[in-house]
Amino acid sequence: MALTIIEDTRQQAGKHEAKREWWEREGVAVVRSKLAFGDYALPPAASVDTKMSIAELAMDIDQQHERFRAECAGARDAGCRLVILVENDDGVRDLAGLAAWRESDGQFAARKRAVRRLDGSRLAKACMTMQRRYGVRFEFCAPGEAARRVVEILTEEGRHGRIDA
Repeated sequence: MALTIIEDTRQQAGKHEAKREWWEREGVAVVRSKLAFGDYALPPAASVDTKMSIAELAMDIDQQHERFRAECAGARDAGCRLVILVENDDGVRDLAGLAAWRESDGQFAARKRAVRRLDGSRLAKACMTMQRRYGVRFEFCAPGEAARRVVEILTEEGRHGRIDA
């Protein structure tokens, strides 16, 4: 049984061993996280992680790679469809556009401690690798479209249901 459930962090540790033992025998993975209500829940069918810029995406892929990779793997393992929505005013709308993107002088200067320019081609390759390994999907939009896209993605992906991990 490939299933992941969320157990509320307010559930007292050690008080539910019979449940834990059954889940372990049956191959049910348990992740502890704060729930708004109830003690147990299924992970969401879909989740959107917004990035306010291509530079923020690059930071996740480069400097925070281990955390970002773990987040993507966790979503995959929980059967959740994770979409990374990258907002930008650069006209980038897909991975091909990202591959052709070049960081402007102004963008480079705005990243105060930056020692080298962001490379759109390298970022696109890293995104494609993440898609292949973890099933995460990368989408791009203008900032003014982000709210609508979040709702569209959650509605569309939620209809597809959970991914078999």
